[in-house]
Amino acid sequence: MELKPVNGRILVKPLEAKERTSGGIYLPDTAKEKLQEGIVKAVAEDATDEVAVEDHVIYKEFVGTEVKIEGENYILLTEDDLLAKHEEVNKIPE
Repeated sequence: MELKPVNGRILVKPLEAKERTSGGIYLPDTAKEKLQEGIVKAVAEDATDEVAVEDHVIYKEFVGTEVKIEGENYILLTEDDLLAKHEEVNKIPE
């Protein structure tokens, strides 16, 4: 099934929190932070041109509408809910 957002909405698949720390300690579900990062999966035609499908974005906490599609969790956001996007840089730092 394909979901196509309308009314300027953006469909984002949230990224999962890490199960272990960088030091190797496993975290129980209750101790994991809920990340505000995700991958854009669909964009409404009347939404912003600043993000596209497969962009990695950061969004505000406690926003959007959570939906479950075929067992997968997604969030429908507006462009005002987005804070930033990661951009690939093909330059080696000096």
